[in-house]
Order: sequence, then structure tokens, then C-alpha cells
Amino acid sequence: MAADRPVSGLADELVDHRFKALPPDAEGLTVGALAAERRNLFTGGFTTPVLALSAESVEHNLALLETYAERHGLAFAPHGKTSMSPQLFARQLEYGAWGISAAVPHQARVYRAYGIRRIFLANELVDASALRWLAAELDSDPEFRFICYVDSVRGVELMDEALRAAGASRPVDVVVELGAGEGARTGARTEAGCVAVADAVAAAGTLRLVGVAGYEGEVPEASAERVRAWLDRLVALAVGLDRAGRFAAGEQIVISAGGSAWFDAVAEVFARIPELSAPVLKLLRSGAYVSHDDGHYRHLTPFNRVPEEGELQPAFRLWAQVVSRPTDEQAFLNAGKRDAAYDLDLPEAQVVRSGRDGTVRPATGVSVTGLSDQHAWVRTEPGAELEVGDWVGMGLSHPCTSFDKWQLIPLVAADGTVTDYIRTFF
Repeated sequence: MAADRPVSGLADELVDHRFKALPPDAEGLTVGALAAERRNLFTGGFTTPVLALSAESVEHNLALLETYAERHGLAFAPHGKTSMSPQLFARQLEYGAWGISAAVPHQARVYRAYGIRRIFLANELVDASALRWLAAELDSDPEFRFICYVDSVRGVELMDEALRAAGASRPVDVVVELGAGEGARTGARTEAGCVAVADAVAAAGTLRLVGVAGYEGEVPEASAERVRAWLDRLVALAVGLDRAGRFAAGEQIVISAGGSAWFDAVAEVFARIPELSAPVLKLLRSGAYVSHDDGHYRHLTPFNRVPEEGELQPAFRLWAQVVSRPTDEQAFLNAGKRDAAYDLDLPEAQVVRSGRDGTVRPATGVSVTGLSDQHAWVRTEPGAELEVGDWVGMGLSHPCTSFDKWQLIPLVAADGTVTDYIRTFF
């Protein structure tokens, strides 16, 4: 069994060259000691580029999704792949999360190392080495709950073989994944295919069928109507399997969906789930909400469709410095692909902090047009004030590829005070 590490122990890690942007004069301090100094992000010796996470926005987003899930009768297992941060997992659990979702075995190992008791792995797990590890975890900790997808008969066979070879004493709970349509990602494409997978699970003594699941974000040409239609199929699949007596006796029936773009449709359809032979765990898995963003998810969030339910706040800002101003129309910042998410949208210049007097103004007439490894290409319109030494604060798109470029991220209050440091494990 993985030894549980308290999240508080992360404060004992030493500050050194491994961590980008931290003050050079903090070398040798522990992270906790540096946090206790409550340095200012702009005057406390941090080097650029530096990624900042808004303390207030993170707390707002955590509270909003807790309220949303409670209002709609949903359990919540936020996808931990977004941040891979045990500190944020702990906060999500404090804000009512049922557990944490994962995608691959490494993520589950990180979760277990920091004491996560419930893991939903939204993937089929056929790696024999990972299954040996899982069997040992389940056997050594009766409080550990693990659920993963199955979407093929062959996958079930591989899981059964590996678990038998490992001498597993506890069955692994699985949910049949219904694919979101032709050309979508994983999942059995038809209800008949799902039934065949359920039959294979029944024949495998090492597995236990506890529900159904899928990811509506992969519905081709997704629209509210198409997503709801697929979710109706998912619910109908659960009803049919339940009537056929396919689910493990005495267990909750798990019905799970819900990425960060359509959880309003999930809430709507799941509210219509009929009474089944056992209580239903309606499990939402949205992950990007914790930091939200200034691009992709700002446009896709369901709160745009249901503004009366609340509004997420973008929590990331990447600060970089102007290091070259070769022409009146062009400037270069010292942050690039190694520092900023760029897989969905380029960073968005939002504010400029003067290198002369520290005053902050909107980044009017300043736009990022491209990224090199360590430079941002900036276009400046006539009249835009920007000079070498200025700091440019940029909004980012796609939380998953923002978190994964930084191992230690300053958590910053609105006045610039760094209150903590968020450790990530990618």
C-alpha cells in the first residue's frame, strides 16, 4: 500500500533550482518558510516568467461547483488530471467532492500517495503492472474504493488475467463505457456491445459491474440536443442492465458523465433517472473549473447558458517581461511554449505593469501573435505604451496544459501577496 503523505508535508520541500521563477535568495528555504514570508509577487524577488494562481478565484470556483452539485443532486469526482495537485485535491474534497477522477495509472498512484480514498479512473485499465499495483492497494486498504471503465471484451479478459496472476482478493469495480458515437473517442459503440462487455464482466471473477459511464464531450458535432440524446441513451443503458440483473447486488448503481462543457445537460438528464433496484450515484467529473481560464473554457462553460447558476472566474495569470522592443510594432516577452498553454489558444495580453513605477494599466493595443520556446511574439498598435522592462500579465487558455508546465505555482491574493505555493506532479 502507498504510504499516505500528508499534504502539509509539501511545505517541507526545499526551494531550489527545480522550481521556475522563485526568488533566487530563497534558495535553501522550505516552501512553508517562503510562504510564511508572504512576499509580494512583483517586489519580492520573483523572476520572470512567473505563473500566478488567484487565491480568491480558486476559492470562488471550488464553492460554486460544490453548490451546483448539491443543488442538482450530483456527486462530484473532479478530474485530477487538470492540476495534479494534492493541495487542490484536498480543497476539492473539503468542498464536498466524492473522490477524484484519474485517466492513467500514474495519476492514481499520486492520488494514493496523498491518501485519496476514492478514485474513478475514466479509462479502461489493461496494464498488467498497474493492475498488480491496484490489486495490492485494494487488498491492503479496505477503505479504498476504485472504479474504472471497461469498453471491450478483450479488455475485460486482460484485466481478469492480470488480477488473477496478482492473486487479487478484492474484485475491481467497473462501469461499462458507452461511446459517444461513431468517430468519438473510447467506449463501446452500441448498446449490444455494452451488453457483451457486461457479459464478459459477469464471467470474470475478479471484476464487479457497478454501473455505466461515458464522456459527452466527445459527441460528434456536439449540441445541447445531441448531448442530451446521448445522455438519454446512457441512462437507458443503465435501466436495461439493471432490469436484467447485471449490476452487483447490494451496491450503489453508478451513472457517470460530465466534463467541463456540458455538465448542465448532465444535470438535466440525470434528474430524470428513474428509480432503480439500488440507489444511484450520479457522478459528475468536471475538472477544469478549479482554475477555469480566459479562453477555451470561458467560451464553453455551461454557466454561459445558465448564468443564474453562477459564474466561474479565471484564476491563472502568466507574467512575463518585455526583453526586446525592436520596432514600434513589435515586442518580445520572455515567456514561450515552455511556460504558457498554447494547444488551444495563444495567451491573451490583459494588463501591463510598468517597469518604472509599478503602475498597472490595461494592455490596450497589445496582443500576442505567436510563441517560440522561450519568447512571446507581441504586436503593438500605434500609441500602445510598452517598453523593455515592463511586465505583461496574460490570461491563458486550457487549464490542463497550464498547470503541467509548472511544478510550484504561487497562490496569490488580490494585493499581490503570495500566500502559498501549489505543487504539481505531472
